[in-house]
Amino acid sequence: MGAAENGGDPRLKAISDAIRVVPHFPKPGIMFHDITTLLLDHKTFKDTVDLFVERYRDMGISIVAGIEARGFIFGPSIALGIGAKFVPLRKPGKLPGKIISEPYELEYGTDQLEMHVGAVQPGERTIIIDDLVATGGTLSAAIRLLERFQAEVVECACVVGSPVVQGECELKEKPLFVLVEPHH
Repeated sequence: MGAAENGGDPRLKAISDAIRVVPHFPKPGIMFHDITTLLLDHKTFKDTVDLFVERYRDMGISIVAGIEARGFIFGPSIALGIGAKFVPLRKPGKLPGKIISEPYELEYGTDQLEMHVGAVQPGERTIIIDDLVATGGTLSAAIRLLERFQAEVVECACVVGSPVVQGECELKEKPLFVLVEPHH
């Protein structure tokens, strides 16, 4: 898992400090990292987007794929900042028209991501954005979904990433970039 290379960047501390940790939500034992508090500070929100734009603007990325729902908060701004299109990866039943879906396992069952057929063309360089990575299951499903259309998934990126994920996350050998590690 790659951490933000500019580790001394003061924006990273402000981002980390702006994320509220809610113990035992949504169930006992879970430490929920609430990014909505980061969104309340326009400077820190902009800094978050800017750090991703600075990383990806010269990498020839043509698609930013955002995972529902919180990937939709950061993904469109990053896409605009680097001159790419935004492709939403949705939960089942949310997209009209012809879709393709990819199932994935959750600790309590299964879910799936869906994408419009034709949203991605073969060879398009793609990054996948979400707010947080815990086990990597959703990101792995997103990679599989995009690769079914021969997209070139360059990297997965999250605002918050657990250090536990580094050894356990199976992202089909794709790099994982996170801005900050979770705090408790």
